[in-house]
Amino acid sequence: MSLLAAAPSVRAEDPAGAPPKTLDETAEAGEADALEPPKPTKWNEYDGSVSTFRFGFGFLLDFATYGQDAESKEQVTLQQDMGVRDFRLLFKGKFKTDRPMTWTLGYMYDAADGEWRFRQTGIQIGFPKARGNLFIGRTKEGYSMVKVMVGYHGWTMERSPSEDAFVPILADGLKWMGYFPKSKMFFSFGVFGDELSESEKFSTYDHQIVTRVGWRPILSEENRQVLHFAVMARDGKPDENSIQVRSRPEANLAPYFLDTGKFAADHATTTGIEAYYRKGPWLVGGEYNWLQVDALSGEKPTFHGGDVVATWIITGETRAYNEAGGYFTAVSPERPAFQGGLGAFEAVLHFSYADFDSGTFQGGKLWRITPMLNWHLSDNLRFEVGYGYSQLDRFDLQGHTQFFQARLQITL
Repeated sequence: MSLLAAAPSVRAEDPAGAPPKTLDETAEAGEADALEPPKPTKWNEYDGSVSTFRFGFGFLLDFATYGQDAESKEQVTLQQDMGVRDFRLLFKGKFKTDRPMTWTLGYMYDAADGEWRFRQTGIQIGFPKARGNLFIGRTKEGYSMVKVMVGYHGWTMERSPSEDAFVPILADGLKWMGYFPKSKMFFSFGVFGDELSESEKFSTYDHQIVTRVGWRPILSEENRQVLHFAVMARDGKPDENSIQVRSRPEANLAPYFLDTGKFAADHATTTGIEAYYRKGPWLVGGEYNWLQVDALSGEKPTFHGGDVVATWIITGETRAYNEAGGYFTAVSPERPAFQGGLGAFEAVLHFSYADFDSGTFQGGKLWRITPMLNWHLSDNLRFEVGYGYSQLDRFDLQGHTQFFQARLQITL
C-alpha cells in the first residue's frame, strides 16, 4: 500500500457550487500511489523556486479475531490480535520546468522487521504530444486496477488472495503510461529489474515486463457513470530460479492460508481480465487472474483466482475515477463528521476465490465472502468493520473460518 498526492483533487466543489467532479484526467509522479486531501491543508505545502513540496503520511491500525470449526483448527492456528498494518511518510513535488516533471518519495516503517524502507520513489516525466508519461524509479508494476489503486483507497481492507500472491506490490524500473481521451483508452508498459531491490521483500523476480490496456465505452460526468474494461499480462523470471505462491486470507494479522511452498522455476506468466461499472453511488465489478509457472521439474502448474465486489455509498457520494490511469480513487464525504455532518457510509459485499492446486503442487483452495461497512468520517479519517466467512480446502480437510475485523485509517 502507498499513498501520496498524485493530482489536484477531483472532489472539491467549484466556486459556483457545482457538485464534486467524478472524473479526473491528471497524472503525476506516484500515479495512483498517491493521496491528496480534496481540501489541501497549506501548512504541509511549500512552493519553492525549483520545485513545489508537499508532506503527508499514512497510518493503519488493525484488529482481528476469529471463529474456527474443528477442521480449520487442524489446518491453521489463529489468535486474536491487534497491530499496526502500515505507517509511512510521504513527500511529493512538481519541478518548475517547461516539460512536466514531478517527483515522489515514500518511506515506510516495517513493523515486522523493525526497519524503515523506501517505497514509491521516483521521477515522472510528461510527454504531452505523445499523450504519455514515463516513470523512473520504484513504483507499482501497473498490473490490475486493484493493485494500481492506493491501498488506502480500496473498498475492502485487503486485496484478494490471488492478487497478492501473483503480483508483487512494487518493482524498480521504467513504466510508460499512455492515455487517449478521444478513444477513451489507456495503457501502461513497464520493464523492471532487481539490481537495487534484491534485499526487499517484494523482490521475488529477477526481471519482469508488465502491460495493461483498458477501454471505457461509457464515461460520463453528467450521469456519474463509468464502464471500465481492461486486460493485463506479466512475464518474468523468478528470483534465483525459485518461486513460492502463497497468500493470507484477506486479513493481514492472520498467517498464510494458501501456500505452495518454494519450488524451482525459471519462468512465470500472469494474465488477467477486469471489468467495473459505476453509476452514482453504486459500483460493481471484479477481475480474474491466471499464473502459469515453468517448473524446473518439467511441470507447468497453473494457479488462478479472482474476486467480485458490489459497493453502495449510502449517503449518496460517488467514488471518483481517474481516466488517465484507469483506477478509482477515495470516497470523499460531502458532509464531513468534523463539519457538522455524518461523513460518508459505504456498504460493501465482496467475494474472492483462489485455487493454488495444480498437479503435484498443492497450495490449497480458498473462498471467502465478506460484508463490511466503511465509515469515511472525513477525507483524512476512516473506520472499517467487516465480517468474513471462508472455506479452506487443504491437507485433505475443509475448514471453515469466521473473521471479525476492524481498521482505523488516518491519512494526510
